[in-house]
Amino acid sequence: MALALSACSTAPPRQVPDASAPTAPVVSSPTSDAPAFDADVAQALAWAQAQPLPAPVVRARSLWQPVGWDKLPGLQSDDWHQAWHAWVRSCERPPPAWQAICRELRPQLLGTPATQLAWMVRKLQPYRVVNPDGSEPAGLLTGYYEPVISANRQRTATHTVPLYAPPARLGERQPWFSRRDIDTRADVQAQLAGREIVWLNDPIDALILQIQGSGRVVVREPDGSERTVRLAFAAHNGHTYQSVGRWLLDQKAITDPSWAGIKAWAARNPDRVNDMLWSNPRTVFFREEPLGSLEAQFGPRGAQGVPLTPERSIAVDPLSIPYGTPVWLASSGPSATLQRLVLAQDTGGAIVGAVRADYFAGWGDSALALVGGLKQPLQMWALWPRTTP
Repeated sequence: MALALSACSTAPPRQVPDASAPTAPVVSSPTSDAPAFDADVAQALAWAQAQPLPAPVVRARSLWQPVGWDKLPGLQSDDWHQAWHAWVRSCERPPPAWQAICRELRPQLLGTPATQLAWMVRKLQPYRVVNPDGSEPAGLLTGYYEPVISANRQRTATHTVPLYAPPARLGERQPWFSRRDIDTRADVQAQLAGREIVWLNDPIDALILQIQGSGRVVVREPDGSERTVRLAFAAHNGHTYQSVGRWLLDQKAITDPSWAGIKAWAARNPDRVNDMLWSNPRTVFFREEPLGSLEAQFGPRGAQGVPLTPERSIAVDPLSIPYGTPVWLASSGPSATLQRLVLAQDTGGAIVGAVRADYFAGWGDSALALVGGLKQPLQMWALWPRTTP
């Protein structure tokens, strides 16, 4: 479900959502029943404190400054059961630097939170992620999710908005035809004939799914039965993403750039909906994937090629943080207070910079409620294998 990505051809071209839905503050990092530091953890922390700090690590878009584990806020507060499983998923496709750690990781699933933390402290070195020149970054955390949308397998009087598989001749020109071209030109529509996967009844729902890069779709089949499938990113038309919310704000057409606000404006101005949609020339093409009981527990595959875990997977700039890296994330704002272990497993077209992350919240309305207003300061610490025993 990640979006715009050049580093991995299987990752969706995800952009930051252009709408924000007001939501009550959510505290997503548990503080009650948190594991206290036991003797094993205290011993591991004391050992780590006695080790000399390694040299800083220079990345293409960031500098990693080594720090002690005591610098990670909320270390005792996180219940990282889900994060551990997300880490195991990353180890399905481990980068070379992580192969040795991944061989040891799975047995740790049987341990307690305290033994797991003690193992992490001994095996990993924390690094504060800052700008390449060493200055403190203005970090930013946003969020994304997997929409759940109803659709019809066939075009009907009410379901007239298609979602397409990639056209056969997509690679013949770059960029390919724009969203306006797709909607208005008969020659372009001829190239897409027969590529329709499903039909929706709302063009804004189609836009939302394209911006998020993936979605769960409840499809009504010709025989009247219904089944839920995943539409995952397959390709895009090569145009630059433009925010329709920003287009409406610039025209002073709305003051509420949430999806609810955009839909309310569209209901009042049906004759201008196409102009709004065409302000974003990018179109995303999909592939249909089955959604069995196991697949339904996870999100779509991100840029790393592994399924995303709700509230434990993030999209990052891979030139700042490599895929598969465990990251300690700290962010506080009106939408969420987060101090937790997450995994860098995805990226997106707007996810650029040293301290920049998009937080995968899951799917459906509850996930939308969290990510809708998530735009707040961020600090990150990369956890990297130690070079000492």
